[in-house]
Amino acid sequence: MVGRHRLFVRRRDGRIEVRLNDLGRSVAREAFGHVVAAERDPEHEWHTLLNAPIDPGRDQDDPLSILNRQNEISTNAELAVVTLNEEFLNDAEAWAWLATLQVALRSTAQAHGLMSDEKLAACDEELLNYIHTLQQLLFELADCF
Repeated sequence: MVGRHRLFVRRRDGRIEVRLNDLGRSVAREAFGHVVAAERDPEHEWHTLLNAPIDPGRDQDDPLSILNRQNEISTNAELAVVTLNEEFLNDAEAWAWLATLQVALRSTAQAHGLMSDEKLAACDEELLNYIHTLQQLLFELADCF
C-alpha cells in the first residue's frame, strides 16, 4: 500500500481519486467494518467507545449531542463501506472515509490503552503497523480538503 505515489489525489473535476492497492483497501475495509459492527453490536469492544462523550464536561448529560454523534458515525461508516471499492469519491464520500478512519484510529488506540507515546512504542509490531497505516490514510486524505 505504501508507495512513492499519493494514495488520494484531488482531480481537476473535483473528485478524489483513490489509489489504494488491495492491501490498502483491506485496511480500510477492516477499519470501516469495525466501526459499523461496533455501532450495531453492543458487545463489540468499541461500542462503548463510540458512544462515550468526546468531552465529558460538555455533553455527557446532553442526549441530543450523543444522538447526533451516533447518527453521524453511523451515516459516515455506512457511506464509507458502500464506496470502499470506488475509484473516485465525491467530497461527501471522501469526508465519510475521513471521519470513519478517524473514529477507527481513536477507537483502536483507546481499546488498546495506547494513550501515550510510551504505550504506543511498546505495542506489538502488527498493531503499530495498522495504526501507522490508518494515520497515513488519514493524513493523505485530509490533504485533499
